Amino acid sequence: MDFSPLKAALADVVAIPVTPFAESGEIDTAAHRALLNRLLDGGVRTVTPNGNTGEFYALTLDERRAVTELTIEESAGRALVLVGVGHDVSTAVAAAEHARDGGAEMVMVHQPAHPYIAQDGWVDYHRAIAESVPDLGIVPYIRNARLAGDRLAELADHCPNVIGAKYAVPDAARFGAFARDAGLERFVWVAGLAELYAPSYFASGATGFTSGLVNVAPGVSLAMLDALRAGDYTAAMKVWEQIRRFEELRADEQSANNVSVVKEALSALGLCRRDVRAPSRILPGPRRAEVAELIAEWSI
Repeated sequence: MDFSPLKAALADVVAIPVTPFAESGEIDTAAHRALLNRLLDGGVRTVTPNGNTGEFYALTLDERRAVTELTIEESAGRALVLVGVGHDVSTAVAAAEHARDGGAEMVMVHQPAHPYIAQDGWVDYHRAIAESVPDLGIVPYIRNARLAGDRLAELADHCPNVIGAKYAVPDAARFGAFARDAGLERFVWVAGLAELYAPSYFASGATGFTSGLVNVAPGVSLAMLDALRAGDYTAAMKVWEQIRRFEELRADEQSANNVSVVKEALSALGLCRRDVRAPSRILPGPRRAEVAELIAEWSI
């Protein structure tokens, strides 16, 4: 099977849409559709429903399915869909099959949420998911600094639909080594720590990056991508300087406010409520004004 169109889609801004909630606590479907269309109208061509910025771990099974279906419906003919799946093997396989049956093109496999992860077990976990949907592109989400690059290569030897990796270890040198041990040209490398790390990861071989900020300002994220594709690191770092504080607020306290900052910005723009689900929290009051001031300086 020719996975080249899917690889091209990963070498881009991979948007992680938020999941907006209504006052009742349920998913606000109307706001969700509007936010997705805002991303698509803004030029985004690859979206990941059920990513971390979408509060994957706080959604029920039925909600994750609803998010998947809504995203596929709104993205049809406009963007490729990379559905986040995870939890135990059977749950992840069922979610991957649901994504396939709904018309998604790819699956992103969340880092296994388990206190005891063996490298052999990591391969087995991803292999079970990849083999269940051989026609879908598979993208492991790698957050484990101990995982060796040759294990990704081993996985792809068994499953040729493993076409890329979302690498989210905050160490550009480690990423460069991992990519080369796995096969720099064999996979599409997506910088999984968004705009703040994208320039350093691109310098080491990445060709795409994920973004939660893109929910707020699609043009800002796409401007960084354009600069990085052109090898213009001066221009890329100007964007980096523009969004640095916003992304630092998201990363503060071990990313406790990762989603809260994005939703606060969207609330300031009148696009959705600021509500998040536990164990996340609404952004503390003193930070709200700062977020509003930051985004007021952007061209949105």
